[in-house]
Amino acid sequence: MKLKRILIGLEIHIELKTKSKMFCGCSAVHFEKIPNSQTCPVCLGLPGALPVPNFKAIESVILIGQALNCEILKESKFDRKNYFYPDLPKGYQISQYDQPFCLNGWLEYKIQGTNYRAKIRRVHLEEDTGKLVHTQVKGKSCSLIDFNRSGCPLVEIVTEPEFDSSLAAKTFLEKLQKIVRYLEVADADMEKGQMRCEPTVNLEIEDGGKNYFTPLVEIKNINSFRFVQKAIDFEVERQFKDFEEKRIEKMPGNKTTRGWSEKKLETGLQRTKEEASDYRYFPEPDIPPIFWSDKQITNFKELFKKIVLPDKLESRFISLYGLRPEQAEILCRDKETAFYFEKCVELGKIKKITSLDIVNKLINQSKKAKQFADLSPKEFIEKIGESQKLFSLNKEEISLIADRVLKENQKIQDEYRKGKTQVLGFLIGLVQKEAKGKADPRIVQKILAEKLA
Repeated sequence: MKLKRILIGLEIHIELKTKSKMFCGCSAVHFEKIPNSQTCPVCLGLPGALPVPNFKAIESVILIGQALNCEILKESKFDRKNYFYPDLPKGYQISQYDQPFCLNGWLEYKIQGTNYRAKIRRVHLEEDTGKLVHTQVKGKSCSLIDFNRSGCPLVEIVTEPEFDSSLAAKTFLEKLQKIVRYLEVADADMEKGQMRCEPTVNLEIEDGGKNYFTPLVEIKNINSFRFVQKAIDFEVERQFKDFEEKRIEKMPGNKTTRGWSEKKLETGLQRTKEEASDYRYFPEPDIPPIFWSDKQITNFKELFKKIVLPDKLESRFISLYGLRPEQAEILCRDKETAFYFEKCVELGKIKKITSLDIVNKLINQSKKAKQFADLSPKEFIEKIGESQKLFSLNKEEISLIADRVLKENQKIQDEYRKGKTQVLGFLIGLVQKEAKGKADPRIVQKILAEKLA
């Protein structure tokens, strides 16, 4: 018996950054607000209340769809997804079923220099539910409901089950988070519940010359990328052991939902997974279908063209500024940092401060870079210029000091040549000490490396 294939799909929910909720005028900013202080008849599901779609949210979903290389459907509609749960006041959720805004996309991501492509099944828009708060009142355990989140716009992104490892799933999610932040349509903070991921996992196992598939499991209650990886790894191991013990004829055939426990670092059975038919989808009668003209679709595409995404920015940093790929990737993790860097490079040309000098301060000396955190790009460049003036020794003077340091530390030289390259940092420190801080560390490193070679 052997594990032939791991099949991982992702269902990702991301709260959109709009001022108002999806179908009413209540504020969509709900984090740490007084419970139930931002509600109205629409988001509380009171009789007679009618929903009005938020166009900004729809526009945001179509931007995300384009970033994921999806097709924009000319005709879309909202549907009622019926299920009964305490945090769903209407007894149904307004979502999308067979005619979402965006279909059939893909996104490339990279692991250790190798490119992979994940297929996107759909990108659709729905309203969020309320939030259950498990607490104690007068010494008794109970669950309270906060409806501030109810009705907030939520985009759902569903991938095909093409990921074959937890690392691939985690890497994809990190890139997706970066993209929606660059689009400025969401903050996508997992710790605040603004981005939620529910991986689906099952295995293909070869046994006795036949291939078997374990029942599909959806994992909930995950609030960080690290735990996404841990939860998937646990579930892969659990399913394989379960198959080994029970074989396929004794395994439950139904799809199940399991919750991730951060304390136990394991998943636990919650309920049988619903099929689409269980939700009794039907078109939302209070919202007419939405039709896009060719001109409107062209306008969406023109709006998207104006946005610079992280991949394009990374390529520009590598080709234009001579950065290493890993440096460009770190700078472009955050849009503000990336644009701050470019502004600094532009100002640095006047004072002959190179892009490598700037990236060195922003990345390689991250602890020292904290002193620049509140500086404008102009002040940042002035600080670098001041620090460079301190390095008054030339290459010849540094070389003489390096010769003396190496002569006095023959054993460390031998360790370096045997492969213990980390001792180079110690030698740089000795040269700097003798130079009384007047030697540029980059030049010291280069000279020592040449001499040791």
